[in-house]
Amino acid sequence: MITKSEKKKILEENKIHPTDTGSPNVQIAIMTERINHLTEEHFKKYPKDHASRRGLLMLVSKRRQLLSYLKKTDQKSYSAIIEKLDLRK
Repeated sequence: MITKSEKKKILEENKIHPTDTGSPNVQIAIMTERINHLTEEHFKKYPKDHASRRGLLMLVSKRRQLLSYLKKTDQKSYSAIIEKLDLRK
């Protein structure tokens, strides 16, 4: 689980305008942090937590949908977020 302060820091780093809280860039960055937390910490401690694994798969799917949307609408922003979050090899 990411804390409010971590979420606020991610929001500040990825927002497009001063009141931005829901743009695809911000949503993708927050989802990436949640995915990283689950895969790096949670599943090492609780390998049989299948309910959280299902949640992880849903998060990955939603992030993929947002990345596809961003790629169609704003190629420059898509490239920047991929580079910044180090998502593609």
